[in-house]
Amino acid sequence: MTVTSPYAAALERVPVREGTVAILGSSTRFWDYGDRDADTTLVLVHGFRGDHHGLEPVVAQLDGVRMVSPDLPGFGESTPMTEAHHDIDGYGRWLGAFVESLGLTGRVVLLGHSFGSIVVAGALAGPHGTVPRPDAVVLVNPIGQPALEGPRGILTRLAIFYYWLAAVLPERLGFGLLRNALIVRVMSVAMAKTREPALRRWIHDQHDRYFSAFSDRRVVLEAFRASVSHDVSEYASRISERTLLVAAEKDDITPIAAEYRLQTLFPDARIVAIPEVGHLIHYETPETAACAVRDFLAELS
Repeated sequence: MTVTSPYAAALERVPVREGTVAILGSSTRFWDYGDRDADTTLVLVHGFRGDHHGLEPVVAQLDGVRMVSPDLPGFGESTPMTEAHHDIDGYGRWLGAFVESLGLTGRVVLLGHSFGSIVVAGALAGPHGTVPRPDAVVLVNPIGQPALEGPRGILTRLAIFYYWLAAVLPERLGFGLLRNALIVRVMSVAMAKTREPALRRWIHDQHDRYFSAFSDRRVVLEAFRASVSHDVSEYASRISERTLLVAAEKDDITPIAAEYRLQTLFPDARIVAIPEVGHLIHYETPETAACAVRDFLAELS
């Protein structure tokens, strides 16, 4: 049964172009939304096990800007990297090369969601310094502390066991476990906070469609280890650009108190806290997130 997106009509009004670029052995697919000649370009980095579809509800709410959204190597339609590991260092190198390949002019803003927030932060503050410096940074549902310290640390430990088991099982069984529909649904139910039945159905449908769109077991396991081994707080002090944190008051991965602590670690950061939502800001409150981004961009002018 087809589940209609509540944001479909708004997204259909946004022009989109598709492209492919070769980076570090990955055939990286990307989607280029909005006005190609806009003064501001947002480069969007999605979260763990997702792809570019996850941020489309936010894209649908933003007018007057260009938005370029790639699938991370090994996820969605992008093939894995063959010249780097799928860890924070590898993804940081990839992001730098990807941004350079776009030949952007005007104002450039990097936006990362969830795991993408670690990728963006690590790329900007990492030892290689390969990412062209943006004019500003936006982090949505940033991972602001070690995953095991979150309010649902027990769930993180269960996730670690799940991915460990997927790694030690024979290839076919391990791959099947990672794509198990029941486990994906349990993860989706745990993250969704909305009480609207139609919106919950659509969120679960999105996870059913795209949460298992990865190339192979190795990529998922490398990226998972990166996601629980690092967080934005270890990089924040080295990110000099003006930064917007879009946080959720009911986030089970990084509690809101930790997000406010994270804000203090940046040289120049402001925070917008969205009530009654958890780790799925991009699905449940994209309009509010987009409003925060618009206000932030207006302040940069």
